Amino acid sequence: MLLITGTIRLPADRLDAARPAMAAMITASRAEDGCLAYSYAEDVLEPGLIRVHEQWRDRAALDRHFAAAHIHAWRASWAELGIGDRDLVLWEAGEPQRI
Repeated sequence: MLLITGTIRLPADRLDAARPAMAAMITASRAEDGCLAYSYAEDVLEPGLIRVHEQWRDRAALDRHFAAAHIHAWRASWAELGIGDRDLVLWEAGEPQRI
């Protein structure tokens, strides 16, 4: 399994404008074969900081995601939404274990 975690930042006054684009990205990504989880969460203490969490079955699924039309549309919207800072990390994980 692959995990992607991290953050993106945008001006707090553009959050309302960004929500439809974020919702479209989340919905389309969750529908992809191999997507196990996909979410964005607004940080409670830092307006404009969005926490990203993704889980993918394997590299092939993630590669298909990166080639999908909805990710290209999302990235194309960044300049208009003021998204300039992005810090995402890919983790390779073993089989999940309940604790």
